[in-house]
Amino acid sequence: MTRGNAMGDDLEDATVHEVTVGVGQAMAFHLFSEGFGRWWPPEYSWGGDALAGIGMEGRLGGACFEIGPHGFRCDWGRVTQWQPPRLLGFTWQIGADRTPQPDPLRASHVAVAFVPEGARTRLVLAHRGFRAHGEGGMAYREEMASPMGWPLLLSRYAALAG
Repeated sequence: MTRGNAMGDDLEDATVHEVTVGVGQAMAFHLFSEGFGRWWPPEYSWGGDALAGIGMEGRLGGACFEIGPHGFRCDWGRVTQWQPPRLLGFTWQIGADRTPQPDPLRASHVAVAFVPEGARTRLVLAHRGFRAHGEGGMAYREEMASPMGWPLLLSRYAALAG
């Protein structure tokens, strides 16, 4: 589900999505963060078919990274919020042209809240700051809001989490 103006977002510069999974808050957080490589599709990575691994270091300041052939590592973000099992945030240092962006000032930001609902957890993902990507940033926002963006990615996460 796509929503606007959640978490204080500027509607024109953010996309917000929700999914509810059949696991508790701690497991939902774990599967999103430490299980990243189990649900992220290789075709949505810089390495594509050559992707050897993708993940994030579970700590404040930790890297979001992918590993390609011969151990080549590409960092594509930094963990900015690490509050297990409630909140996770990271920079999105992937440009509108899908290439890694080393300058954090040219990055957008993803914040993920894990809201307990009994034995289930509602995940609320807000991706904001697309203007930082420069020209093409708002078209990039539309792509991430489209059915082939965060909705697809979160459906893969939900399939893993149950």
